[in-house]
Amino acid sequence: MRKTVALIVPARLGERVRLEEIGQMLEVRQLLVEGNVEAINGKGWHVLLNDQAIHVPLPLNPRAEVLIREAGTAVEDSVSGNAVFLGHGNGGLEEDVPDSLVGLAERLFEVRLAA
Repeated sequence: MRKTVALIVPARLGERVRLEEIGQMLEVRQLLVEGNVEAINGKGWHVLLNDQAIHVPLPLNPRAEVLIREAGTAVEDSVSGNAVFLGHGNGGLEEDVPDSLVGLAERLFEVRLAA
């Protein structure tokens, strides 16, 4: 099974931002975001979030919101719940999270990330 490297930004501030290899299965993504998945698209990347985050409610995720905005994508609402960042691939497949996004996360959150 093909795996991709995702940037995981947990909503809970006590949990560390990390890179993780994940499979292509929808169920894996649903486990990570704790429910049904929706995506916000950026340039060469997208972030998966829980589509019911405001109704559940899930905790706000200020780190993911800042990363999305700093990466050049406007969001109208607050970001809640865990965020899974991946790269765009061909034919609808997902690719590893772009290095540029990982570098931005390292600078913003003052962490060193390695898969």
